[in-house]
Amino acid sequence: MTINPDTSPTEEAPAERAAATVEQLEQEGDIAADFLEELMDIADVDGDLALDVRSGRAYVSLESDEPGSLSLLSDPETVQALQELTRIAVQNRTGRFSRLILDIGGSRDTRQRELETLVDRAIVRLDEGATQASLPAMSSYERKLVHDIVADRGLVSESYGEGADRHTVISRG
Repeated sequence: MTINPDTSPTEEAPAERAAATVEQLEQEGDIAADFLEELMDIADVDGDLALDVRSGRAYVSLESDEPGSLSLLSDPETVQALQELTRIAVQNRTGRFSRLILDIGGSRDTRQRELETLVDRAIVRLDEGATQASLPAMSSYERKLVHDIVADRGLVSESYGEGADRHTVISRG
């Protein structure tokens, strides 16, 4: 069973909020790209932006052909902070809550692999006799990824806690 893997108390939108249309998500991506281009110009960072819409979210990726040029920006905490700033910029322009996802230099793929490793370690604890394994607190997006990884591994997960303490617990079911 999965409980609200994609939202947290600080990120929940009102229940009556309709899902964003593809056009609205494309608009979010465009606004985010404009914001990030200005920020990159100020910081004198070179890179290319790619926009995509999938799973009800706008995805914005910042890539560079120069190895290491985005290494400081691709730190997970930096990506999270820039994502929040970008979401605020989008919300300021659209008046709508944004669930935009930002990827810098492949940071999301790197984080996906880290979460897979974290889940695999938790499964080892279950194999060693634990009835459940708790993971550290993480963002709603990361919890959603964890829930998906856990389901792919044939186990179950639930989210517990509030706000910044919200975390995932894995069990055999």
